[in-house]
Amino acid sequence: MRRRAARTPATDGFASMPRLQGAERAASRRKRTPGARSQAAPAAIGRRRLNVMPSRRASGLVRRAVLIGFVGLAATACSGGKSASPTQTAPAPTLTTATTTASTTSSAVSDSSASDWPLFGYTAARANSGPTATRITAADVGRLRRQRVLLDGTVDSSPIYLHAVRVRGVVHDVFLVTTTYGRTEAIDASNGRVLWRYTPAGYPSWAGTAQITTATPAADPGRKWIYAASPDGRIQKLSVGDGHLAWRTRITLLPSREKIASALNLWHGHVIATTGGYIGDAPPYQGHVALLAASNGRLLRVWNSLCSNRHRLISPSSCASSDSAIWGRAGAVVDTATGGLLVATGNGGWNGRTNWGDSTVYLSADASRVLGSWTPTDETALRSNDLDLGSTSPVVLGGGYIAQGGKDGKIRLLSLRKLSPAGRTGGERQTISTPGATDLFTAPAVWHADGRTWLFVADNAGLAAWTLGGGRLRAAWSTHTAGTSPVVAGGLLYVYDPNGGLGIYLPRSGKKLSTLAAAGGHWNSAIVADGRIALPEGDANQHALSGVLDIYRLR
Repeated sequence: MRRRAARTPATDGFASMPRLQGAERAASRRKRTPGARSQAAPAAIGRRRLNVMPSRRASGLVRRAVLIGFVGLAATACSGGKSASPTQTAPAPTLTTATTTASTTSSAVSDSSASDWPLFGYTAARANSGPTATRITAADVGRLRRQRVLLDGTVDSSPIYLHAVRVRGVVHDVFLVTTTYGRTEAIDASNGRVLWRYTPAGYPSWAGTAQITTATPAADPGRKWIYAASPDGRIQKLSVGDGHLAWRTRITLLPSREKIASALNLWHGHVIATTGGYIGDAPPYQGHVALLAASNGRLLRVWNSLCSNRHRLISPSSCASSDSAIWGRAGAVVDTATGGLLVATGNGGWNGRTNWGDSTVYLSADASRVLGSWTPTDETALRSNDLDLGSTSPVVLGGGYIAQGGKDGKIRLLSLRKLSPAGRTGGERQTISTPGATDLFTAPAVWHADGRTWLFVADNAGLAAWTLGGGRLRAAWSTHTAGTSPVVAGGLLYVYDPNGGLGIYLPRSGKKLSTLAAAGGHWNSAIVADGRIALPEGDANQHALSGVLDIYRLR
C-alpha cells in the first residue's frame, strides 16, 4: 500500500482535529494493495478534476438543455432479461437479542407512503435527510432495543424500506438489502424474518472472491418493484411481492474490472447506475453512467468518463485511457430542479473534452452531454498521489450551490451557475477541510431547518456541521468521532462509527444523546422510519458469506 506525506489542510476551524492512525485509517482507504492484481476482480477507482465557469446566460442555457435532454430521452419498450425465480425455501435468519412482534395485518396497501425510505439518501437528490416524523424522539433513544439479524452475506451499504407492502399475499413493513455478492433479500421489519431471497445466476462463480458490489438497491415509486445490482455487472428488476425477476441488464462489458460500487438511483422512470473499479486500480476500466428504462430494462444511454465521445458501452481496452471511476457512495445525484445528473470521477486523464478524470461533471438528464464541469487546478497532483476527487459524490445544497469533497481532505463549495461548459479548471467559491482533514469516502447529509441549510460531514477522523449563508459555509460544531454517511431523520442526526457504535446527536448543537451498540463495518449507514432503525454491519473487503443487519426498535 502506498503511503503519502502528510498534507496541509485548508483552514476552516477543524484543521487541528487528530486523524485516526494505523488499522483504523487503512480500513477506510481505497488504496493500491500488494496482490490486488492477482485477485479475481481487482480493478479500481479512478479520480477526477472539476471545472467551474461563468454567466447567467450560460446558466440559462445549461438548465434549458437539461430539460430538453430529459424530455427527449426515448424510453421505448423492449423485453428485458430472462426471468428466474428467487430461492423459495430460504430459511429464516438466526436472531440474537430478539424482540419480535406480529407483522402488519392491515389490508390497505397504498401506492406511496410517507414512511418509505426508497433510495440511498432518501431521495434522488441524495440529501440523506429522511422523514420528519419517525416515531423516535430524543426522549426515546434510551428505550431502543437491538435485534441482530444474521444474513447470508455482508451488506456494505444501506438498506431501503417500504411501509405496508404486500409480500406473498400478506402485508408487511419491509427492509430490503443487497449483499456484496448480489443476493437481494426482503426482511420483515417487525421480526427480522427473511420473506424472500433472490440469488443471481452465476452466484457460485464469484461468491467469496474479490468481485463484489456495494450498491444500495432502489425502490420503484409504485412500490411493487425494486432494482438491485450484482457483481456480474448487471442490474435486475425484482418483485417486492415475492422476489421474482422481471429483467436483467448488463451495464459493463468487463465486470471483473468494472465494479458497481455506488447506490442505484431512480428518476422519472429511469434507473441510474454507475461503475468504477476495484481495489488496486488494475486497468483497463472506465467510469460509466448508465440509464435504463425501469419498465423493461432497456439500456437507453451510456456516458463514459473517458472516451466520452463514444455513447455506448465500450470494451475498456478499446479506450486509450483507463480509470476515472464513478464510485462515491451516492453515485449519480439528481438535480431535481432540472433532472440533470451530477457525478464525480476519480483519478484518470483529463482534457476537458473527452476525458474527465478528477472532476465534478453536470450531465443532461439523458446523460448524453456534459453541460458543465469543475476540475481543480491541481488535478495532475491529485492523480499522481492517488487523491481521487470522486471518493465522494457531489452534494446538492440548494440555492444554486453544491459541495464536492475528495481524498485530499478538502471540501469545495461550487456554484452550479458557474460550472464550466468549456472544460476549464478552478473557480471554486470556498475550500474547507473535511472534519479530520483526511480522505472523504462518505455521503454528506443536507438538512433544511429553521430557514437554514445545514451540511453534516463525517470521515474516518471526525464529524462536523456547517451552515450555508451568503455563499459561504460556516463552521457550527465538530467532534472527533469517526463516521460513515450521516443521516438526519425525525429531527435527529444518526452517524455510524465504522469502528463500532451508532451515534445519535442533536443536529443543531452536536450534543450526543446516545451510542447504540453495533459492531464494526466499512461504508454501511443507517436508515430510520416507523419507529425503527436499520443498520448493516461488516466490511465487503473481508469477502465474507455472512453478515448482520441490526434493527433497533422502541421497547
